[in-house]
Amino acid sequence: MQTGCEYMVEDKEDKLRDECGVVGVFLNVRKNHEHKSDNAETPIAPQKAGADSMSYAAASQAYYALYCLQHRGQDSAGIAVSDSVSIKLHKDTGTIAEVFKKEHLQQLAGHIACGHVRYATAGNQSPENAQPMVQTSRLGGIAVAHNGQLINYEQLREMLEETGSTFLSSSDTEVIVKLIAKSYKKGLERALTDTIQMIKGSFALVVMTEKTLIGARDPNGIRPLCLGKVEGGWMLASESCAIDAVNGSFVRDIQPGEIVIINEDGVLSFEFGEHTTKRSCIFEYVYFARPDSIIDGISVTQARERMGACLAKESGVPADVIIGVPDSGLGAALGYARATGIPYAIGIVKNKYIGRTFIAPTQKERENMVFVKLNAVRSVVNGKRVVVIDDSIVRGTTSRRLVQILRRAGAREVHFRISSPPVKFPCYFGINTPTRGELISSQHNEAEICTEIGADSLAFISAEGMMEACRSCNPEGYGFCKGCFTGEYPMSVPGELNGKRM
Repeated sequence: MQTGCEYMVEDKEDKLRDECGVVGVFLNVRKNHEHKSDNAETPIAPQKAGADSMSYAAASQAYYALYCLQHRGQDSAGIAVSDSVSIKLHKDTGTIAEVFKKEHLQQLAGHIACGHVRYATAGNQSPENAQPMVQTSRLGGIAVAHNGQLINYEQLREMLEETGSTFLSSSDTEVIVKLIAKSYKKGLERALTDTIQMIKGSFALVVMTEKTLIGARDPNGIRPLCLGKVEGGWMLASESCAIDAVNGSFVRDIQPGEIVIINEDGVLSFEFGEHTTKRSCIFEYVYFARPDSIIDGISVTQARERMGACLAKESGVPADVIIGVPDSGLGAALGYARATGIPYAIGIVKNKYIGRTFIAPTQKERENMVFVKLNAVRSVVNGKRVVVIDDSIVRGTTSRRLVQILRRAGAREVHFRISSPPVKFPCYFGINTPTRGELISSQHNEAEICTEIGADSLAFISAEGMMEACRSCNPEGYGFCKGCFTGEYPMSVPGELNGKRM
């Protein structure tokens, strides 16, 4: 997206993007001050509901947790809180640091919080599409934060509009909010179950009412969600690193098709619908998730290192040094180096101070953005045969510029190795994938791509090798969604319309 002379870096960056990250916090409110032993749970002092003096601890914990999930979305951020009487909300477009100041958190008094960071795939980038989304009625308020994408969004929205619902956004999350509110008179549990059985696609949901926090994960478990214990209560988060950020303890992953309800009585869990085959998004391990996270019992760092080792086994090449593309290529590069015995080094440096926008008024300048973002370490690559490891090739523009950067720094040979298979198909479940025509692997074979990017050789990990690398990190084994590689999805999906993804 281009606005005036500001170039949106992420729109043209040669990477796939996940839609968002979600957080929920529930802190227990005690009616009386209690004398507790040093190892006991710290009580939250009772205060008048809605008073200015009420603690904003829940909002504060959600804020820090969302900071750890910022990599999942930078378009907008928001936190809703409840003080058992009413729901307050602050959200806007931008990063966490841009949206929240201290005064905003101080205004979010309450012991329950629901937070969200968003990267737009369904609905455009606007304040109306920022989450959480809040619906109020005479029966009470509901706040919803959603990670994923609904494939039957348009049909559900049309049905709701025909029965009198009005919409303020173009986001599929508002459909979820309206469906829950529509059935709320049946009770919260029934409203959730009815809604979840109607929506199709991927979803990790955090839902908040005035007195309750709820988490739910789609029957295939495509998008991640986990449960943690924090001082004074509980936390739900897209990744375990968010729980670590508030000094909490990871408890477990929310299972596919599971709903957890958290209130003053504790954590209640139940399943909805029939059992289906687990199909978690394997790109969480390849690229999306932070390396310090554990998702479905699999360490992200360990999975990436094993992908690198498998890549070395499948397509090793004589070389002098192994380097990784920051940041998600580094784990696979380390695994590749260990498997081959070839030295690993930091050969590419990333500029950490480029934000979401950058002034680049001409097409040529926009295409050369990677020269500003990445640079080679000449002392590492000069005169050497270099193997560079990256997590994926989408359009091929970044790979081509990287080869240029490395040759300019004196690399004698540049061998590209990719820790995921060729991305040939669009995603319908919450990844911002270009159209199939824009995916270089959909239009060209490996040899043609190698020529296009100017490398001496190119190889992708096999689908079987990538899957085995993840399964080997968890002996129990899990199934994965690999639709963007094979075109085989966990459920039937709509076709591309007019060359555009849903």
